[in-house]
Parts: sequence; structure tokens; C-alpha cells
Amino acid sequence: MNLIERVKNILITPKTEWDVINGETATTQSLFMGYVLPLSLVAAVGSLLKGLLFAGVLGLKYFIIAGVIAFISSIVAFFVSVIIVDMLAPSFGSEKNMGKSAQLVAYSGTPSYIGGLLSFIPVIGWIVSIAAWVYGIYLMYLGIGPLKKTPEDKKVVYMIVAFLIMIVLYFVVAAILGAILFAAMGMTAGGLF
Repeated sequence: MNLIERVKNILITPKTEWDVINGETATTQSLFMGYVLPLSLVAAVGSLLKGLLFAGVLGLKYFIIAGVIAFISSIVAFFVSVIIVDMLAPSFGSEKNMGKSAQLVAYSGTPSYIGGLLSFIPVIGWIVSIAAWVYGIYLMYLGIGPLKKTPEDKKVVYMIVAFLIMIVLYFVVAAILGAILFAAMGMTAGGLF
């Protein structure tokens, strides 16, 4: 299945799409190259668009760095989240399977990639980004049962723990990268010289 078709299906018909995904074989590397990497680039474009349209006091350089941070953070968070989601599986009566964990993390993150792209829109961009995170939680809830074979009584807790780990990982990596990259460019994290 091609990238655009998968994005459309996971966003519009997630219940049936998780069943299709469950029947597929994927590796962390194949999902990274064919799905996460291109969508991480799409999300990073949102920062670049912000810089092109609304650079103002912060300047274009700030938004370029922010785009790089978002891109690298997405990639690092994907790989680490896959490992952690898979390691946690037995604790929640779920199947330990790295490929299925990678599918769960990659595809439930779809709304956040699209939200990242649309984040350049003033005010609405923030609302879309928050809605994207919430929808990603819902997608993970729908996918955790079929992919990880999680018992119904443990789905919510496993999903909450997994999603919190993914969010925290993303922001920790972004904060570390931000401190390093902004300092290297002679800027503060707030973007001012």
C-alpha cells in the first residue's frame, strides 16, 4: 500500500485499517524508511512554513532549527518508543513482537505528522496539533488490541503508558537537541540573539 493511501485509511477508517495492518508483515526499518521518515519530513515542513510566513522577531534561522529539531526528535522518539512499547508488552498480557510494536507506534503517530505540517496556521495550527495528539491516542487504542493481542481489560492502561512514554521521549529529545542546536547557532532556546 502506498503512503498516501495508508495515511488516508488510518485517519478515515482506522478500525478496518488496523485489521489490514495486522495482516501485513513489517520491520522497524521498513516502516521507518517507507512511512516515518517521509512523514517526519512533512511535519518538519510546518516549521519551515512558519518561518517563511511569520519569521518576524525570531527570524527564519530559528524556524529552520525548529524544523530540524522536530524532524530528528520524531525519528529518535519512533525508534526508542518501538523498543519500549515492545518491552512493556508482557507486563500488559500482550504479545512481544517488534514488528507489530513498530506498526503501532508508526501508524498511531500519523495524526501528529499531519498536525505538524498544519501547525504553521495561526491559532488554528495549535488547535489542530492538539486534536492530532488526541486522535493519535484514539488510534493507538484501536490498534493495540489487534496488533499486540492486548486483553480488553489492559488496553487502556497499556495505551496510556505507551503514549505518555512517546510524548515524553519526543519532548525530552527535542529539548536536548534544542539546547545543543540553538547554542551552536548562537541563539537562546527562545530564538533571540
